[in-house]
Amino acid sequence: MNAALKSLLPAPSLDADRLALLARLTQGLAPADLYWIAAYSAATAARLPTHAELTVVAQAPAGTSNDPAQRLTIVHGSQTGNSRRLAEQLSASAEAAGLPVRLLRAGAYPLRELAQERHLLVVISSQGDGEPPDDAIGFCEFLLGKRAPKLHQLKFAVLGLGDSSYPKYCAVSRALDARLAELGGRRLVGLGEADVDFEEAASAWSARALDTARQALGESATGAQPGRTLHAVNEAPVRPLHGRASPFAAAVLENQRIVSRDCEREVRHIELSLEGSGLRYEAGDAVGVWPRNPAQLVEQWLAVLKLDGASEVEHDGRRQPLARWLSENRELTRLTRPLVVAQAEAGGHDELRRVLAPGEQAAFSDLLATHQPLDLLRRFPAHWEAAALVAALRPLTPRLYSIASSPALVGSDEVHLTVSVVEYTAHGSAHLGAASAFLAAAGDDTPVPIFIEPNERFRLPTDGSHDVIMIGPGTGVAPFRAFVQERQAIGASGRNWLFFGNRHSRHDFLYQVEWQEALRSGALDRLDLAFSRDTGGRTYVQQRLREHGREVYAWLRDGAHVYVCGDAAHMARDVHEVLLEIAATHGQLPPDEAKAWLAELLQQGRYARDVY
Repeated sequence: MNAALKSLLPAPSLDADRLALLARLTQGLAPADLYWIAAYSAATAARLPTHAELTVVAQAPAGTSNDPAQRLTIVHGSQTGNSRRLAEQLSASAEAAGLPVRLLRAGAYPLRELAQERHLLVVISSQGDGEPPDDAIGFCEFLLGKRAPKLHQLKFAVLGLGDSSYPKYCAVSRALDARLAELGGRRLVGLGEADVDFEEAASAWSARALDTARQALGESATGAQPGRTLHAVNEAPVRPLHGRASPFAAAVLENQRIVSRDCEREVRHIELSLEGSGLRYEAGDAVGVWPRNPAQLVEQWLAVLKLDGASEVEHDGRRQPLARWLSENRELTRLTRPLVVAQAEAGGHDELRRVLAPGEQAAFSDLLATHQPLDLLRRFPAHWEAAALVAALRPLTPRLYSIASSPALVGSDEVHLTVSVVEYTAHGSAHLGAASAFLAAAGDDTPVPIFIEPNERFRLPTDGSHDVIMIGPGTGVAPFRAFVQERQAIGASGRNWLFFGNRHSRHDFLYQVEWQEALRSGALDRLDLAFSRDTGGRTYVQQRLREHGREVYAWLRDGAHVYVCGDAAHMARDVHEVLLEIAATHGQLPPDEAKAWLAELLQQGRYARDVY
């Protein structure tokens, strides 16, 4: 460093080793690069309220920054956040390679620009019965529909995430890949498919796709060249210290049962401390929980397989006791196709092989629905070595819980969850859910490893004068507790209408006192209830929705937003059908127009679902 300039700086607080490291890091950088590092460091030191950071790409030549031929577009469609994270990693790698890149949610992609697109990467998941994520429905329908343009100038690649245990594995990505080619596009790389443990397959595909995209864009779009500068193109939230890969150990502030003692199912309200975590959330987001498998379940596995929990097992560069692998690192409660295949081979079970046959999907689906892995081990015995077992089991994954609190009301240093404890008897033994059992037992001496999973597609309207309709039976009501708190805290003038249902009004009317107080205070304008076991015929929220269809349609016609949270397989699908019925009956819309109307609400963000 120039001696005169150095004399103007304050004495450094860094030690000699760190100063030497800093010198090595900055050696050979151009002035523009050094200015950017200074700005980034200053912003970090300031700890701005928005936690802003500078996202950097190489500046494209004048006049080409918005030229599709000089740009890589990455679109993601995600239900649980995995596709979004992969797309963000891919975008960061592209930026680091000097590629001009834009990253968009499928729901935010400007469909009119598809005809001009030249380099496109799509990362998308399939859910349920081969359906796209909610945020990608409009994107998929447009691309697969009659209005999609010819794409002879497009070079593309598609990565699909799915679960091979289901019949329509990666169905959405397969359909998009085929359609883009049918419209004239040329593949940068072949279709990528990644199962539940997706990291390795996704990483390999991303590397190939990025390398090919770099070649397709040409050397003129890559690398820092003389006379070119780095510039900030946007502000984005700084990655917090704690995330999915480095969860925060949250102290438990409160953990209480919120159903009656006579209730056949246990539901708990849990409050966690975020103090000191740097984590921030909004109403509509989720908390990811890294659970530990119940100790009694681990002991059952060891007993059934006749294995020693203290035996050391090395896998993927880690060495630890088998019991720890099973407790903290391996999936023990979710049955998957790969494990069924492995068990059939290990034990030579022809019956299992028959269930896995292509024409036996109904039998296989029934096996998944009625058996946990331990049931399979007991019913179809096989000998397992400890190392082979660890390799065969899928990694333990975090569970997502919709947040039941608004930081605007309870403060940013705590977060609330509504947890239904999975506990039942089947095949002659008790069964537990990994995460719910872990959370139910959490207390003062059991910190909960968590992270925040943003859910941008499940947000309240920015204009507080808009009305909102919330449909959330059971623990699906959790985000709507947050919504009502948020609307109350900010003084939103729009009306709030909640549809809630459960089994019994006396036993599991979740947050009953709070809803009654909200009605008295005006924080909630309408509350319609459906308790399915209180009457002779079972009544669900979709029936209540149908009964008030005229008013529901009037609210939506006048600009209301409608939200659905809960079971995807039955409730959410039934509610969707009732909304179509309401549009046809009270809006006098033919079936095709009713579908287009609801699709438009989805595209506008006025119809949002948080389903599982």
